[in-house]
Amino acid sequence: MPAPIRGRRLRRTETLRRMVRETELDAGDFIYPIFVEEGSGLRRPIPSMPGISNLSIDTAVEEAKKARDLGIPSLLLFGIPPHKDEIGSQGYAEDGVIPRALRAIKEAVPELVLVTDVCMCEYTTHGHCGVIHDGDVDNERTLPLLAKTAVVYAQAGADIVAPADMMDNRVAAIRGALDESGFGHTPIMSYAAKYASAFYGPFRDAAQSAPSHGDRRGYQMDPANGREAIRMVKRDVEEGADLIIVKPALAYLDVIRDVRQALEVPVVAYNVSGEYAMLKAAAQNGWIDGERAVLESLTSMKRAGADLIITYHALEAARALARR
Repeated sequence: MPAPIRGRRLRRTETLRRMVRETELDAGDFIYPIFVEEGSGLRRPIPSMPGISNLSIDTAVEEAKKARDLGIPSLLLFGIPPHKDEIGSQGYAEDGVIPRALRAIKEAVPELVLVTDVCMCEYTTHGHCGVIHDGDVDNERTLPLLAKTAVVYAQAGADIVAPADMMDNRVAAIRGALDESGFGHTPIMSYAAKYASAFYGPFRDAAQSAPSHGDRRGYQMDPANGREAIRMVKRDVEEGADLIIVKPALAYLDVIRDVRQALEVPVVAYNVSGEYAMLKAAAQNGWIDGERAVLESLTSMKRAGADLIITYHALEAARALARR
């Protein structure tokens, strides 16, 4: 008769548990997103994202140094312009807030990998991710502006560009523009599987990017679809994407796993603002152990197959991991 399986034998002490741990979470897995706007000495708290603030360029540099010191290798930059228009021109302005932030952070913390979000929603008066024509987002009119934005960011020092707009064929347009401009070495991290999620609300507060009319379900993915994600990520890799983002993360762990099994390129989970806010709210009310819940959630993303995790928890999670 075979001996009974006794899983508890390897769970008795922390050292034993660590020795047989299957998934290791590390600060080097994190990409820390920050919001940058005009001003000086600015740290404007975002009420729906406790612990996160909109930053001016000088305080963004300070935040970058904190990340570096904690072993976090990368930042994802979002810009909040001084003014917006119908075509999001501040997004691709060479003297815009993101190009200037890139130059300042690169000078102060050159070892960090700087990723720039490429989208128009933060820069348009209507809050949509592309040019509006006849009441709808026009895919073909949007592509050249996204490509121009990516080139401007690469010129300013972006190490990676990350198109988030969900326009069809934007990876090919951006790859072509980067190559033609002498930035063939600049990788593209594509938001290939970006769902029309209810978990983006706090981000829209931070970036002041809520749509003024309608919603984004006409171009972001239906949360009910899993197989479609595989089609989208394969298409983007064929067009030249070097890394793939699945967004959101917690409600889409199955998609992360499916994408990981379907592709050999690095997979990035985006632990979005609503997921962050839920844990923060529960912890502030004493309903959960916040630190343990954060590390458990992030570990689940890596266990599902994510190579990297974009998370607003990056600083606190790195500090918690350092104490272990």
